[in-house]
Amino acid sequence: MAITSSPLHTTDVSALPAVHYPLRALGVLVCGLAVMYGPTFVRLAEDVWSTDEQGHGPMILAACAWLLWDMRGSLFASRVQPAPWVALPLLLLSALTYAIGRSQRVIELEAGSLLLTLPACILLLCGWRGLRTAWFPLLFLFFMVPLPGVLVQAMTMPLKSAVSVVAEQVLYWAGYPIARTGVTLSIGPYQLLVADACSGLNSLFTLEALGFLYMKIMNYTSKARNVILGVAIIPISFVSNVTRVMILVLITYYFGDQAGQGFMHGFAGMVLFGVALLLTYGLDRLLAARFDQDGGARGSR
Repeated sequence: MAITSSPLHTTDVSALPAVHYPLRALGVLVCGLAVMYGPTFVRLAEDVWSTDEQGHGPMILAACAWLLWDMRGSLFASRVQPAPWVALPLLLLSALTYAIGRSQRVIELEAGSLLLTLPACILLLCGWRGLRTAWFPLLFLFFMVPLPGVLVQAMTMPLKSAVSVVAEQVLYWAGYPIARTGVTLSIGPYQLLVADACSGLNSLFTLEALGFLYMKIMNYTSKARNVILGVAIIPISFVSNVTRVMILVLITYYFGDQAGQGFMHGFAGMVLFGVALLLTYGLDRLLAARFDQDGGARGSR
């Protein structure tokens, strides 16, 4: 009697889509990050993000989360090749940084460890290809980390002095009775001290972050165009901050000290960002006349 055998109906593992495992691992990763960094975000919200200087932190975090979610298809589009031999030492370094920052209450290290943790996790999930895909949100997350106090102290005074000098000269040329002593501006019967918040350091940090996000959304193909926009945000931020100080000086001169320190003080802060956005957009339109004709317009997404 002849015995015939039929081929077994086995599933080809290599033919299965590779996205299911990373997505399950992604769920575990998100839960782990929430447990680990949840107290950090609570502390940032209570101490750092509640100030005018670092109030942009939640916006940066939300933008990074949105960008990573938007590129999830690209991260898991093909079979992943994890790089554990690089990811695990990096993850160990980030855990050590987090532990030191958490135990010593150094929020810069505690929050900054996320800059190492996320790349390590992406290397574990997606490998080098995923890290290259997600480079922008990982770099953009840098703007969420509070500035070190030493850096703030070293840069605040020179910036305050520069803002005071320029604001005094512009108003003096405009015919106003203004004088300056250090970082104190005297106009009429009033004296205004240019505070640390008016130095422009934190607004520069915020505007630079917004500029990078703008360039990412616009998706310009010209590297020269992006570099010019990124560098130009520095003088744009300075000009915007000088405009803010001059507005506060004029409000105080015409309407009194209470008006300058009340609602108008917060309104001048909004003017700062309005002026910066207008100048950035105006520069972008000027650059469009040069780079759009040479293939530097928006690329396909």
